[in-house]
Amino acid sequence: MPPSPLDRERLERLIEVGRGLLVELDLDEVFDRVLGIARELTGAKYAALGVLDEDRRQLAEFHTRGIDEETHQAIGDLPRGRGILGVLIDDPRPLRLDDVGAHPKSYGFPPSHPPMNTFLGVPILVRGEVWGNLYLTEKAGGEGFDAADEASVVVLADWAAITIEHARLYRSADARRRELERAVRGFEATAAIARAVGGETDLNRVLELIVKRGRALIEARSVLVFLREGDELRVAARAGERAPAAHGLVAIADPLVKESLERQRPLRLHKAKHDLSGPAADFGFPDASSALVAPLVYRGQAVGLLVAFDRLSGDASFTRDDEQVLDAFAASAATAVATAQTVQAERLRHSLEASESERRRWARELHDETLQALGGLRVLLAGAARSDDAERKQAALEAAVDQLSQDVTNLRAIIADLRPAALDDLGLEPALDGLLERLAVNHGWELRSELDLGPRRLTPALETVVYRLVQEALTNVAKHANADTVQVHVVPDGKRLEIRIADDGAGFDTHAQLPGFGLLGMRERVALSGGDMIVRDHEGTGTEVLAILPLLYDENGGVDDP
Repeated sequence: MPPSPLDRERLERLIEVGRGLLVELDLDEVFDRVLGIARELTGAKYAALGVLDEDRRQLAEFHTRGIDEETHQAIGDLPRGRGILGVLIDDPRPLRLDDVGAHPKSYGFPPSHPPMNTFLGVPILVRGEVWGNLYLTEKAGGEGFDAADEASVVVLADWAAITIEHARLYRSADARRRELERAVRGFEATAAIARAVGGETDLNRVLELIVKRGRALIEARSVLVFLREGDELRVAARAGERAPAAHGLVAIADPLVKESLERQRPLRLHKAKHDLSGPAADFGFPDASSALVAPLVYRGQAVGLLVAFDRLSGDASFTRDDEQVLDAFAASAATAVATAQTVQAERLRHSLEASESERRRWARELHDETLQALGGLRVLLAGAARSDDAERKQAALEAAVDQLSQDVTNLRAIIADLRPAALDDLGLEPALDGLLERLAVNHGWELRSELDLGPRRLTPALETVVYRLVQEALTNVAKHANADTVQVHVVPDGKRLEIRIADDGAGFDTHAQLPGFGLLGMRERVALSGGDMIVRDHEGTGTEVLAILPLLYDENGGVDDP
């Protein structure tokens, strides 16, 4: 075996270079270091590294050292692999020339190109295939490159090939890692929306969850949800940067919006400023460079749009992966929105039905008691007016006064049932005290109550729910239980409010749908307040209603620490 042309100093330097290169994972940094070391080892004035395209027919990239930026600009386009550079592509073996221009394949140099005579070219082989080439020109002192220079650059090219392969594998693994992380975020976001479908029915909360999760999922500058309202789309929620210029409504007739809704497919816009020129003021982001539009489709119907603007990382443009992820996310989001809208409509329907039922109830009360009493009073006074007997007139007037007093009492009771003044003026505890006292007297109950709400007022909504719950439960006792003793317990327990109404009456089947009990309305009130309610029948010896509600105070909406 012939002796190596490399001296000890170069060998030691190449070993040191190899150790340093193998820890480098950034390709641009690898290119820069290889070019610098190649010049150092050979004394070349200029160095270049060409990267072949996928077909390995020409150069896709060309990195240089030794030529300043001004000269680069003057030369113009970088070479693609013709002439001497093409020789190395066609025949990937080291090539040394003392005069580039003398070679038959030489094309010469473009204007403004610095003079280059001596040349050394070495291929970079990755896994046995040509990946690129190292080019060196103009050895110091005007000498030609020798065998030692060639051997040094061949070893350097081998180190570069190993390093490049490591960097490519790392870049590929890192890309897969990012894809997996994005997929996990997508699964997490979709799972969150799925949980919202099963557990969250408040439309505003669902929309807030969608825009926040969607923005984090694709790392967008801003995400908006538009919901369909007839022939328009309304901004229902947003996350990220706000758009003060947004009008809040976009006409469905707009070509962009119409295309997304009708095709029920996402749109990826690389020139959002141009593509959104029509509805830009409505969307509120006229300066956006990119946008992603995903329709919210539920059971074949588009209920709205999910619109994202500008990625926060990279070049601000959304990728095909972003489009696929947001489209899948939008499918789950559409289900959540449609479910929440259905629940909202159902609540409104129940509320209207409850209001109508309440109106019918008070109409019956007024008709059966007040109107009949007033009719009897009219007959009494009319008879007294026709009588000439002074004593009969006096007796009739006294009876009329008694009747009016009773009617006034009845009307006050009806008004108190509708909305007791004490509930607004004094609070829940005095209002309940008045209700319990009145019902105990009217029905002859032995009443045992525990009301301990403290000095702080509850929120108006919670006070109304508790009052109506106790009122309805006691109305049921009066109508159906035939009870002697009634217990009412309304006491805070940590961050909860416990309401318990029990009697020693006849009881009833808690699973039967008995008319007039109002259990459905009671359960709905409790559920809408975020609480739970159970009704227990004590084997024919009474009934117990137990409700647990979140404890909310009026002053700051919070709860004191227990």
